[in-house]
Amino acid sequence: MVKIYQKAPEFKTQGYFEGKIQDFSLKDFSGKWVVLFTYPLDFTFVCPTELQQFSERHDAFKRLGAQVMSLSIDSPYSHQAWSKADLKEQKYPMLSDLNHAISTAYGCYLEDKGVTLRSTYVIDPQGTVQWIEHNPLNVGRNADEVLRVVTALQTGELCGAGWKSGEQTLTKKLGLKG
Repeated sequence: MVKIYQKAPEFKTQGYFEGKIQDFSLKDFSGKWVVLFTYPLDFTFVCPTELQQFSERHDAFKRLGAQVMSLSIDSPYSHQAWSKADLKEQKYPMLSDLNHAISTAYGCYLEDKGVTLRSTYVIDPQGTVQWIEHNPLNVGRNADEVLRVVTALQTGELCGAGWKSGEQTLTKKLGLKG
């Protein structure tokens, strides 16, 4: 199980993006911030609300230089069918973890349930995990909070509870150095 300040586990997998099945690896995005979020299954109820919200915030993540990717244990063909049926095309890759290797390495696979938690990992451009959030299966996450966290992490400074972009960081407010 990966922890904050550890190197993110490398992976290679297939995914669905821009109308086709493609190969993806974490290395493809080295030098960029990465937001990897996992969800239990395609064709469910809470999951599409999260995927749509991340897609709606795509431009905001892009302005931060962050690549968003989703991951579930479904096949890339399931992602494709879901996108064409009722999900709509997403603005980021939908990755497949059929053998559960990625979700196990990241510590979010629930073996007893056969699905992943709703987990979010923010990985910095050096490939280090900087933030992890795990949500229960019945509660969706908030893409705006993930945007806030990425923005805060990019300051490299102390950011208090509820800090928002444009506000003074604690580092500056308190006159702290290094």
